[in-house]
Amino acid sequence: MTPSHRKPWPSGRPCWLSRGASTHGRHAMDAGLDQHHNGDASCDGRAGGEDMFRIKRAYEPPASGDGYRVLVDRLWPRGLSKEAAAVDAWLKDVAPSAELRRWFGHRPERWAEFKARYREELRSPDRSAALDRLRHAARTRESVTLLFAARDTTRNHASVLLEVLTEQP
Repeated sequence: MTPSHRKPWPSGRPCWLSRGASTHGRHAMDAGLDQHHNGDASCDGRAGGEDMFRIKRAYEPPASGDGYRVLVDRLWPRGLSKEAAAVDAWLKDVAPSAELRRWFGHRPERWAEFKARYREELRSPDRSAALDRLRHAARTRESVTLLFAARDTTRNHASVLLEVLTEQP
């Protein structure tokens, strides 16, 4: 059954969800980002850009304009059910390391240094591959919403991630 905020796919499964991808259990949330399309006609090959990505607190209710909703936190948001979150994918690989997250502690005076350290972490091969999956998701959808749990809506890792994703490669 399709959640009310998502439209059903008119031609069956979308290109980003392979024919054999699991739609139940642990891997259901990341199936869409882990499978790369193979020239499927349903993909339009658009380039992702500033208007393709947006950020939003995971605790805010889903909206029709959210498009593909990706949780980019390493930990699941406290007290939020999977149904209420309406997350399409959970991409832990783009979240800051536990060490960096603890060091930052959402202290405003550490924001500039946090941004620099997090950008450095995003250059690692694993995180680079995860960023590529997000860029691919943006090319194959109208919009991608990056969900985060932090209370501060301006100084958080999702805002840095948004900057990185919208910069020219």
